[in-house]
Amino acid sequence: MRRREFITLLGGVALPLPSSARAQKTTMPVIGFLDPRSPAAIPKLLRAFREGLKETGHADGENVTVEYRWAEDHVDQLPALAADLVRRQVTVIAAPGSVSAVLAAHAATTTIPIVFGTATDPVQLGLVTSLSRPGGNMTGVINLALEVGPKRLELLHEMLPTATTMALLVNPGSPALSEPATKDAQAAARLLGVNLHVLHAKTALDFDRVFATLVQLRAGGLVIGADALFTGRAQELAALALRHRLPAIYQYPEFAAAGGLMSYGGSIRDTFYQVGVYVGRILKGEKPAAMPVAQSTKAELVVNLNTAKALGLTVPSALLARADEVIE
Repeated sequence: MRRREFITLLGGVALPLPSSARAQKTTMPVIGFLDPRSPAAIPKLLRAFREGLKETGHADGENVTVEYRWAEDHVDQLPALAADLVRRQVTVIAAPGSVSAVLAAHAATTTIPIVFGTATDPVQLGLVTSLSRPGGNMTGVINLALEVGPKRLELLHEMLPTATTMALLVNPGSPALSEPATKDAQAAARLLGVNLHVLHAKTALDFDRVFATLVQLRAGGLVIGADALFTGRAQELAALALRHRLPAIYQYPEFAAAGGLMSYGGSIRDTFYQVGVYVGRILKGEKPAAMPVAQSTKAELVVNLNTAKALGLTVPSALLARADEVIE
């Protein structure tokens, strides 16, 4: 397993239970888990979250209960789902994989502790006062998904130095991610002398239209922007890119492992794990106001040589030398 690094900035005969044990069972803490996708889309990430809980001595069904709320790719349902968790009076809310889920939880309560995973600066979003001392009911983890977005375009351009037209795919339903990603990518494209087309997908039903448009535009490559929708559909996006013979790069290694050409970014699995750890620490009595926001410090480059060969591409030796993993 490749090393992941996180720094912190600054889980016979049946006898009747004694009454004390029955009381303990009825007061088992409840974790609210909020996500815009479906559980089938992120099974490995859910395991990572549960591993983080286990690290702090917590296990669902044993000494904690997890109440899951899934939006099934309907982001507009997240506020109602967050409000439902608040009415349920959960002990803590986990929103490890979506800025939209984090914002919905933030709007729903200022008292229940919330642990987020986000690709954007939580200070700019108004979630915390500072990274070292969040100061309210929220803390969590920042990954490198948005911060290294322009670098993904640079890496794709390095792979395709003669390509003059590129595309960026974003989800306009999540403007906290799509707007800065678009702005940063457009600035990077100008520096590279590349014509960049920005395409939108709000649901997986938009994917076929997007790839049909890419063919019409004769796009040389595709950068997939950071978004929970795309993370949960990484295999589908990788298959579509390969089918349309389109070199594409995304943030997480699951995309390259599924047949995408490249991935570059922090580890989403580590984000879910760390959120699980933070939730467990809060269950043990720590206060989010005093728990520094953790930040991913390492972006990893994965190159799928099999896909490169299928696309008729020769990977530059300098790019291969910088890769953290090469899939052959």
